[in-house]
Amino acid sequence: MKKYILKRLGTGALVVLFSVLFNFVIIRLAPGDPTRLLAGKDNPNPQMIATLQEKYGLNKPILTQFGMYIKQLLHGDFGYSYVSSSKVWDLIRVRIAPTLMIAFTGAILALFIGTLLGIYAARRKGTKIDVFLCGISYLFDSTPSFWLGLMMILVFAAVLKWFPTSGMYNLRGGYKGAKHVLDVMKHMFLPVTTLTLIDIPYYFRIARSSVLQTMSEDFIMTLRATGMSESRIFNKYVMRNAIIPTITVFGITLAYMITGVAMIEIVFAWPGMGRLMLDSITKRDYPTLSAIYLLLSISVAVMMIVVDLVYAWVDPRIRVE
Repeated sequence: MKKYILKRLGTGALVVLFSVLFNFVIIRLAPGDPTRLLAGKDNPNPQMIATLQEKYGLNKPILTQFGMYIKQLLHGDFGYSYVSSSKVWDLIRVRIAPTLMIAFTGAILALFIGTLLGIYAARRKGTKIDVFLCGISYLFDSTPSFWLGLMMILVFAAVLKWFPTSGMYNLRGGYKGAKHVLDVMKHMFLPVTTLTLIDIPYYFRIARSSVLQTMSEDFIMTLRATGMSESRIFNKYVMRNAIIPTITVFGITLAYMITGVAMIEIVFAWPGMGRLMLDSITKRDYPTLSAIYLLLSISVAVMMIVVDLVYAWVDPRIRVE
């Protein structure tokens, strides 16, 4: 196990390094120049552009810039934002927690609700409830997240006035302690509900198809022939085999949660990483984008290792050599 983990960590480190290089080059090859945006779109001063390029090292060869960036990373420095002149890590630090709050909560709810509904529908294949749940899952799966978010705001915030339309907390309330926590939870409800409804169909369909496939295996028929009860067959054999694909989807969801809720954050004006990433793309903020993609690649590499280890724990047939 120790050798396997070390090997995967080494592979993950190479993947992260390649991802950093690839994203670093692609970002800078994309159309647009941050120095021209900083100097002003209307009649930019060439001297100011040259000064800014010298200041940020953008007049050097791209490989030289990459070497400088790696040297910064080795010292734990993500650099400074071109737009705000603030440390990139300070920008990320204040935004990563709000993103994880809604992304992790939505992922957990979608995992449990979607999996349970998928198992329930699979055990009642062909019935009206199965057809109904399948239809609802396809409906939400085809619904854009931003449109569903806008509808949630229209119905529950504008018409019913049950929840706030945007933000993370009431700026005028000045709540402290438990009242502040309740205020944040109230603001979280609509974005988390939107995210959950969008993600449930994935877990529903995967759980349903996995259960149906496992129940059609030959060894299940053999167990039935021995007289074993359906409940014991399902709980001991079907459930464990069917849950593995949902672990994969959940691991991938967790890996991409840093930037995976960007549209929902924009719709609900949630101060998270998604909005920071899109603002950085629009303004060509290279250091901030590079730091976000670095964190994303690290989270993907780590979650893939975690998923493999959970596989070995859930399914005794899987052994780590």
